[in-house]
Amino acid sequence: MAAEPGWAIMAGMGDEPTVSLPHTPTRTEQQRREALARANAVRTLRSQLKERLKRGEERIENVLNSPPEYVHSAKVVELLMALPQVGPVRAARLLEACRVSASKTVIGLTPRQRAELLNRLQA
Repeated sequence: MAAEPGWAIMAGMGDEPTVSLPHTPTRTEQQRREALARANAVRTLRSQLKERLKRGEERIENVLNSPPEYVHSAKVVELLMALPQVGPVRAARLLEACRVSASKTVIGLTPRQRAELLNRLQA
């Protein structure tokens, strides 16, 4: 059995070899603090966007058509549920009707999915 680069195969107790995962690179304390600060900033911006969506100050069409960077990795279902009169059930039905996975991120939407979702929201 050949190992992929970065993977190691170790002899186990049984007949099957044991595969160990590559080690996560270590980070300095400063790198961890910077990553935490970036993550907190993204959470804050997303929270503010959801509030603007809920109050009607921001349009979902604008967010989905040209998403800001901090929204790229957000789940589509989270943004849908921030809209007035859209809860978990309606959001799930919209996604299902558009053939979009509940775990799909905004940047991961295909042009067809994006267009169909926007059409259904406007209807």
